[in-house]
Amino acid sequence: MSRAISVGKIPQSANNPNCQTFEERAVDLAKEAKAEEEARRREKNSPYTSWVQQNLKPEYSKALRRLTQKHPIARTILEFLVEHMDNYNAVMCSYAVLQEALEISKASVARSVGVLKEQGFIAVFKSGTSNVYTVNDDLYWKSWGKNRHYSKFPANVILSVSEQEEQIKLQVEKHKEITLKEDE
Repeated sequence: MSRAISVGKIPQSANNPNCQTFEERAVDLAKEAKAEEEARRREKNSPYTSWVQQNLKPEYSKALRRLTQKHPIARTILEFLVEHMDNYNAVMCSYAVLQEALEISKASVARSVGVLKEQGFIAVFKSGTSNVYTVNDDLYWKSWGKNRHYSKFPANVILSVSEQEEQIKLQVEKHKEITLKEDE
């Protein structure tokens, strides 16, 4: 007994978007976009977006205390990087940004970044004249705990007005500028 093979319409499958009509795929894409927008809205309104998690293992706490005692400027730079890192533990900025934001010399930045690298608190990657700093995800991380292994790239980028060309400096007035709060 032989079976006839139907060459009619290909059956639709929710698991295979290639089997959908253009209209069905457009509806699915609209639903996905709406879900993504809702997720972004929830994340933006979440009180936890400004939190960072810290591993409290005794050896990490001891290392942070030792860093604070022996290299306070390095600890300040580490806190700045943690404050500004994205959900992948990365932030991109130049030495000039660190100098201006923390009111320290270029030599202090270089020395302190060297200490942080040497002691394993950060890794530094070059991107032109700027650095991409990734904070050790065994110590700090911003995203949910299981996402720690995605601790490199993309990065938040922090720019300094003083490093920009004159034309850009003039345009800064038209754009939002981030200012650091002064201690009261």
